[in-house]
Amino acid sequence: MLVLRIVATLAGLLVLWAVLLDALETVVLPRRVRRQLRLTAWYYRLAWGPWAALTKRIKSQGSREALLGYFGPLSLIFLLALWATGLILGFALLQYGTGGHLLLSNAQLTFGGLLYHSGETFFTLGYGDIVPDSGWSRFLAVLEAGMGFAFLGIVIGYLPTIYSAFSRREVEIALLDARAGSPPTAAELLRRYCQCPPHDGLDRIFHAWERWSAEVLESHLSYPVLSFFRSQHNNQSWLAALTTILDATALVMVGVEGIASEQAKMTFAVARHAVVDLSQVVLTRYDPLVADRLPPEELVRLRQALSDKGLKLRAGHAAEEKLAALRALYEPYVNALARSLLIVLPPWLHAERKLDNWQVAPWDEAVAARGGASVSPYHSEDHF
Repeated sequence: MLVLRIVATLAGLLVLWAVLLDALETVVLPRRVRRQLRLTAWYYRLAWGPWAALTKRIKSQGSREALLGYFGPLSLIFLLALWATGLILGFALLQYGTGGHLLLSNAQLTFGGLLYHSGETFFTLGYGDIVPDSGWSRFLAVLEAGMGFAFLGIVIGYLPTIYSAFSRREVEIALLDARAGSPPTAAELLRRYCQCPPHDGLDRIFHAWERWSAEVLESHLSYPVLSFFRSQHNNQSWLAALTTILDATALVMVGVEGIASEQAKMTFAVARHAVVDLSQVVLTRYDPLVADRLPPEELVRLRQALSDKGLKLRAGHAAEEKLAALRALYEPYVNALARSLLIVLPPWLHAERKLDNWQVAPWDEAVAARGGASVSPYHSEDHF
């Protein structure tokens, strides 16, 4: 019996240490933890795999994205529940190891009863049907009750922090809809801002996205669960937006006549830093067989599309080598992130004209049928 109590005490200490360390590293520590033996890392690895496999069976993109959108919030709630369960179990093991409890009824006190007692103590219910009767058991009861209050404080503070970071991320993504199309593309971003002499508008966009990239890097390293939070529209995502900015800055760095590249270089550096670090957080793997996002024939079409708007992309073997070298710096990472998170990356240029999200509304057809004006027939190039 003594050996069993010693084993229970050691197991309880181990469980409490694992849960408290994991909660500290996930909620409090504002930096990426490289250690892989973590409760949260195991939890997301085990939870995301079956969820992703289930969503892959859904043929409808809208239904698939809707189901994927539930994973982030639900996984966060169940993670908090996992921590609470671990703390309750750990204290129940410690209480079993130390002993010293009085049961007001005449029934025999079992480990199940101590688990119940630990739960009511953690959530400060205080029914009083099981009473600690030794110094250690009373100390553990008080400690667990205090930890229950601390856990409540974490829940109250953690969820608003997560959703505040999510909201800040989504604002720029929503703004990109009118700036680069839906889904956004590098070609569309450059085409819409080519009419702003002397292209200072493009520099302001790149500067804003330099800061956005840094904020995404900071928030997603501190709270990795944000990587699983989907955007409000099916054709938008934080990764698609980041990829679009990397594509656009790469083109400007290769050389677009009349557009300075200084701000593009700084934005590219921060955005590339973000995708490299976040690919390590999500534990992605390099895939050498991924399809080329910009084959030679697509590059020709991209040059022509930019030329039609008066944008001359530098040509020649040296320019193509530089573009390939810049793409090699970030495309393996965005491809790996897209594959792991089931996110569709945007093309460099749309195969055909697409309406922006703001141009599509559920009442357009009804309004048009009654002879009113409808925004649906317009193309993005009519407005920009």
